[in-house]
Amino acid sequence: MRKIYNFSAGPAVLPEEVLEQAREEMLDWHGSGMSVMEMSHRGKEFMSIADETESALRELAGIPDHYKVLFLQGGASSQFAMVPMNLLGKKGKADYVNTGQWSAKAISEAKNYGSVQIAASSESDGFNSVPPLAQWHISPDAAYVHYASNETIGGVEFQWTPDLSAVAGDNKNIPLVADMSSNFLSRPFDVSKFGLIYAGAQKNVGPAGLVVVIVREDLLDIPPLAGTPAMFRYKTHADNASMYNTPPTYAIYIMGLVMEWLKKQGGLTAIEQRNIAKAKLIYDLIDVSSFYHCPVNQADRSRMNVPFTLSDPGLDGAFLKQAQAHGLIQLKGHRSVGGMRASIYNAMPLEGVQTLVTFMREFEKNHA
Repeated sequence: MRKIYNFSAGPAVLPEEVLEQAREEMLDWHGSGMSVMEMSHRGKEFMSIADETESALRELAGIPDHYKVLFLQGGASSQFAMVPMNLLGKKGKADYVNTGQWSAKAISEAKNYGSVQIAASSESDGFNSVPPLAQWHISPDAAYVHYASNETIGGVEFQWTPDLSAVAGDNKNIPLVADMSSNFLSRPFDVSKFGLIYAGAQKNVGPAGLVVVIVREDLLDIPPLAGTPAMFRYKTHADNASMYNTPPTYAIYIMGLVMEWLKKQGGLTAIEQRNIAKAKLIYDLIDVSSFYHCPVNQADRSRMNVPFTLSDPGLDGAFLKQAQAHGLIQLKGHRSVGGMRASIYNAMPLEGVQTLVTFMREFEKNHA
């Protein structure tokens, strides 16, 4: 039994029983005599792992048959380039919603490949909210609209899926593209509302090194930009069942174990209720305190990443040191914003959040 609670934003905590199973299977996977790390990615053993992982993901997320699931390398950051390379097509322009640092990185990368319009932004309030859909301005000839469903650094999360038909005018069928890296599989979502979804695995579904892409099949027919390498074409990977090159095999295996763990928890509906309860414990404490503060608009607060500051920043060091002594680690906020950040992904147990809240109360009592 581990003695610490890891609040890292990523790579993040994994379910303990998943790690235990991986330990048991490390040297010999199901009597094969091989570790998963030693298997040929085209051998029957690993192909069965990949197939079962995809099947479990499709079941959990309700992925329709006309969507492809791709297991790729490079993390979500690689998708900042692959999305425009593959989806801009002849239109050459796309709309992006800017809600923080990860949105900004995607915007910056997309500008290398075409014209980018900012359809909506929360920059004016310090990226502490989600722009209401009524304020979005969609280009009539945009190839797609991109947004980040959860900003890991700023702790801003969409609690709704954008309905572009309400604001896109004549371009009602414009594909919606989402970076779901830090809230992927933390709640139910309707895949059919999206043209493409991508998510780095290291927050909620596995270790670093794997990015999951869910793409509607018709979008694979868009000709990639001239000069796009084969490795950066979605169709290349879709046509080869993610086996065009050697994929991140061990990360896919761990993701498969996490998928089975999620099913045992009751699926996405059940895990959402747990995530709501965990986040509420922290936010409820912050909201009745003059010692702690969360800058994010209440309606747009993330269930996955809870940023907060202390009334006296001079106490930050003592807070982190004493928290670690209580087995609460990785609570330091991102270097760009400071303060604290508690990342409470699917695998963070309720007991971990309860321990954090108890410590926060004690620290406030001793230092207010």
